[in-house]
Amino acid sequence: MTRRAVLLFAVTLAIAAPAAAADPEQPLSLAEATRLALRRNDAIAIGRESLAAARATERAARGAYDPVLSVDAGWSRASQPVNAAAPGAAGLAPERESSGGGAAVTQLLPTGGTLSVRASGERSTSGAADAQLSPAYDTRAGAELRQPLLRGLGMDAARLSVRAARADLRGADAGLARARIETVAAVERAYWSLAAARLGVDVRSESVRLAAQQLDEARSRVDTGALPPTAAAEPRAELERRRGELLAAGESVVRAEDALKLLVLGAVDDPLWAARLVPTDTAVVTAGAGDVEAAVEHALTLRPEIEQARAAVERRDAEAAFARNRVRPALDAVVSYDRFGLAGSANPAAPVSPLPPSLQGGLGDAFGTLRRGRYDATRVALELALPLPDRAARGGAAAARAGERLAEAELQRVRKAVRADVLDAAAAVGTAAQRIDTAHSAREAAETQLAAERDRYAGGLSTNFLVLTRQNDLSRARLDEIAARTDYRIARAELARATGTPAADDVPGEPGH
Repeated sequence: MTRRAVLLFAVTLAIAAPAAAADPEQPLSLAEATRLALRRNDAIAIGRESLAAARATERAARGAYDPVLSVDAGWSRASQPVNAAAPGAAGLAPERESSGGGAAVTQLLPTGGTLSVRASGERSTSGAADAQLSPAYDTRAGAELRQPLLRGLGMDAARLSVRAARADLRGADAGLARARIETVAAVERAYWSLAAARLGVDVRSESVRLAAQQLDEARSRVDTGALPPTAAAEPRAELERRRGELLAAGESVVRAEDALKLLVLGAVDDPLWAARLVPTDTAVVTAGAGDVEAAVEHALTLRPEIEQARAAVERRDAEAAFARNRVRPALDAVVSYDRFGLAGSANPAAPVSPLPPSLQGGLGDAFGTLRRGRYDATRVALELALPLPDRAARGGAAAARAGERLAEAELQRVRKAVRADVLDAAAAVGTAAQRIDTAHSAREAAETQLAAERDRYAGGLSTNFLVLTRQNDLSRARLDEIAARTDYRIARAELARATGTPAADDVPGEPGH
């Protein structure tokens, strides 16, 4: 190559890659790119937060079964007129003052029932003549069990909340897994696209070099008079056209770099945004698609989309069960047992009469009588509530059944889509592998044809047009071979995504994987 051609080639490269001298190069393997993406990718970060929120919601739903302690305390005073037949009693307004408090613990049971344990105590004073004790101390302790027998037996609001939260948690977990798999596949596509774009720049650069060489040879022949002055116009025009293609190829590299950076880089001030990424892996052919039917079965087991659809079915099932349960009448069995205690001092306003020793004392004595069980109450009851005609519950049950069927249909649609996705990906792998062989043979044939045409041109038996045409054929053949290898690697990544299996080198160093 003459000095003029070398200078022209250098100028072309400077135009095609103006940032090459300013931006540092950063070698990057596919494994490292995947590790960075799994750690920093926005979609995965969103998936992690969604999973954390679903876990918190599930814990909150289970909180419905936490015991609830309630405490109350109060004071009251009343002065009410008395309507009594006793002489002189009518119109009197004796004052009554009371203060007391209580505590209860309520526990929701897995059967939908509730168990309550309660205790209370009160001190009261009264100026009424019919009040034997003043102050008087009343105490009470007991328990109550309420169990639904129809509505609320198989499903209630608490169990619906727990089942729905668990289904949402499964869906969020599958969503995070899907984000990981989709991110890995996207990184592979971007990585191999960048590698292909950089190789395309090399091919275009070589094409420019060959055009510059052909132009130099044509000008030499024009200078010696072997060719007319117009003979150099054709290679010159071809050189300019190829320089334009080289500039476009350089822009494609920048775009491919940005696409990969968008996946693997985090903050906008990451220094790698200013670097030129240089892929270090090569697109090597490893194997074909393998057993397609086994890959389909694998995908039907592992694809996160199917797990998400199953979680949606589970949630709809719970909602339908709850809605069907609401149509039933409410029939509750209630069993309660209470003990009472009483103690105090004789009321000065009451007629003088001796108090039984068992009633004399203070608050402690009143609670002491609870242990003896002298005063108690037992209750067994059935409580029925029958809404008429309960259109809201029946309409809700019909809507819930429709939602359940819709979720099941969506699950079947997803399963069919997964099967088709795997079949398409497997076919793409097989086709891409075959294209590599044909592209390789075509490139070798193009190299042979160009060499023969150059020999003919050196002997004066060919023209600039034919040599330039063979050069273009070789460039297309080289680009086709690059595209075939790139498409094969992308097809392998798509097959891994379609089967729900990360590629072999996409998970190292990913936190929490």
